[in-house]
Amino acid sequence: MATARAALYLRVSTPRQADHDLSIPDQRRQLEGYCLSNGWEVAAEFVEPGVSGTDDRRPAFQDMIDAAMERPPAFDVVVVHSFSRFFRDQFQFEFYVRKLAKNGVQLVSITQVLGDDPAGEMMRRIMTLFDEYQSKETAKHTLRAMNENARQGFWNGARPPIGYRVVEAEQRGTKIKKKLEIDPIHAETVRRIFRLALEGADGRGPIGVMAIACWLNENNIRTRYGGRWGKGMVHQVLTRTTYIGQHRFNTYDVKKGRRKPEAEHAIMEVPPIVTVAEFEAVQRSLKARSPKMMPPRAVGGSTLLTGICFCACCGAAMTLRTGTSRSGQEYRYYTCATKATKGKTGCPASLCRWTG
Repeated sequence: MATARAALYLRVSTPRQADHDLSIPDQRRQLEGYCLSNGWEVAAEFVEPGVSGTDDRRPAFQDMIDAAMERPPAFDVVVVHSFSRFFRDQFQFEFYVRKLAKNGVQLVSITQVLGDDPAGEMMRRIMTLFDEYQSKETAKHTLRAMNENARQGFWNGARPPIGYRVVEAEQRGTKIKKKLEIDPIHAETVRRIFRLALEGADGRGPIGVMAIACWLNENNIRTRYGGRWGKGMVHQVLTRTTYIGQHRFNTYDVKKGRRKPEAEHAIMEVPPIVTVAEFEAVQRSLKARSPKMMPPRAVGGSTLLTGICFCACCGAAMTLRTGTSRSGQEYRYYTCATKATKGKTGCPASLCRWTG
């Protein structure tokens, strides 16, 4: 093992860890010293700043695994500060350890030195199981604190909804608490979207989500970051309770890929931009326009040209749409998917123009 080639894997979960004893430079210093004392050559280094170890969605980690799976592998041993730097999920930890071992690559922790015998393997599993438990407990307590922070009216971070901006509210010890306040410029865009949904352009009557997105783009009203509006963005604005002063936190379970029950949501009070009456009227309108509430149409078969028909103007896929003529007769046509979501400003192609 005296001439082994080592790959260093360095990871921290949060910026706070990076500023303290688990910083990347400190890990590097300790790992390099360990390799030097064992006569190992440092052949590669993989750094993962501010990424959780509970899953394998880590770019540097995957690059390291790919290099370890080469034949022959790019290195003989992966060196980490502790097993928790490699993984905080026991099942996936064991999966990747065995995957490395099949290609002759060993995982070594400089703070948890164990043997290769059954006793060492048992101790490793106990350690990784405890790491997973500790990670889940930490996440649970952190979420509880963030929920309470939201209930007290303070912002937990991330990008605020359009129409609001983050401002410093007060300081508690070394922590600066922040809140949301109305952004006058973009709040007017939000109000306009609600007016279009209720009254339409120039008071001509309510219009749908797609028509609102088209109107905004055609009138050069951009999103906060200068982009074009799409159906999804408009729908999100029209259905977000934040705009009546009730911002919802902890609404989605990322790992399970689904919304959490309303009982688990934390309601953060913010300055309202529209009235409750306006919001509820829009919800009724959206519900009435929903395909789930419309009578079912007869379907004769699967959509033709799927995956082989593309817009000659912008290259996006063509999608099948339905329309109603002045005589009330329904018809179907193909249109560019970009145009279907963002209107003429997204793609100027005509309705039936495609290449395939």
